[in-house]
Amino acid sequence: MRHSTLRQLEVFESIARLGSFTRAAEELCLAQPTVSIQIKKLTGEVGLPLFEQIGKKIYLTDAGRKLYQTCSDVFEHFAHFETTIADMKGLKAGKLKLAVVTTAKYFAPRLLGMFCRQYPGVDVSLKVTNRERLLERLINNQDDLYILGQPPKEIDTVAQAFLENPLVVLAPIDHPLVNKKKVTLKRIAEEPFLSRELGSGTRIAIERIFSEQGLQPKTRMELGSNEAIKQAVIGGLGISILSRHTLALDAPMGQLAVLDVQDFPINRQWYYAYLSGKKISVVAEAFLSYLKQAPKHLTDLSCHHAEVGHCPLIHENKPSIISIK
Repeated sequence: MRHSTLRQLEVFESIARLGSFTRAAEELCLAQPTVSIQIKKLTGEVGLPLFEQIGKKIYLTDAGRKLYQTCSDVFEHFAHFETTIADMKGLKAGKLKLAVVTTAKYFAPRLLGMFCRQYPGVDVSLKVTNRERLLERLINNQDDLYILGQPPKEIDTVAQAFLENPLVVLAPIDHPLVNKKKVTLKRIAEEPFLSRELGSGTRIAIERIFSEQGLQPKTRMELGSNEAIKQAVIGGLGISILSRHTLALDAPMGQLAVLDVQDFPINRQWYYAYLSGKKISVVAEAFLSYLKQAPKHLTDLSCHHAEVGHCPLIHENKPSIISIK
């Protein structure tokens, strides 16, 4: 295997961990034929099959399992080396690998941008994915830090809230409930409802909210992104509940309304997390310190872009039309 490359091992490790050539290609931002070629070359170097396919699923062979353990050890040593080098360089240089759930993409890039302006020598990597895949990355310790709406109970992590994540009820501006005061959740449950996909952190929170009052929304459609839900709301397909942060930058001007619903907004939290016992690099420590100022940074920036008199991150419990310049 002297001619094997780190890239080939990285591709193999991703396939073995995810159990899919397609998902590995997505994670590594490679075309699927490229992934197949890399594995073919690596298999030739090993001289034994690394995967076997049974039906639509792929499984590691004995040789594949041995190689996967070797890859895990190699990449863990590299991660420790990078942390050591970053500590030696201080904040003049270093790497920060951050993974966030999909909804956090509305504020995480802004935080990273401001952090990088303060520390221009830091090389930043941002991975945006759904909760299920983020937890896979967390379990496998692929990144320095993770941002999500609910800390996982099934994984031993260090987790800390750093920013409010208010949930609001959205409707098109011509919806009959727009001018109503103190609408009940029971009334909301009577409307056609647009939901995120199964496993979404937002969906988990919403299902809990309805369940606590013995209610169940009339789900009309499940959609895989916040953007799709907002467009469906505008199109009159139903109402939905989303994080207020999804409206901070790209809300369609004058087309969405935040309804005045009893007990809303629901104030949840954004958390950062990492595996318990993990040695945090000096760069990651600096970013965690920076996150303590996240509410101020984001409120100032959002109010700067919003129209006078309306800041999308500050919600008074009343109907409001979202209007962003």
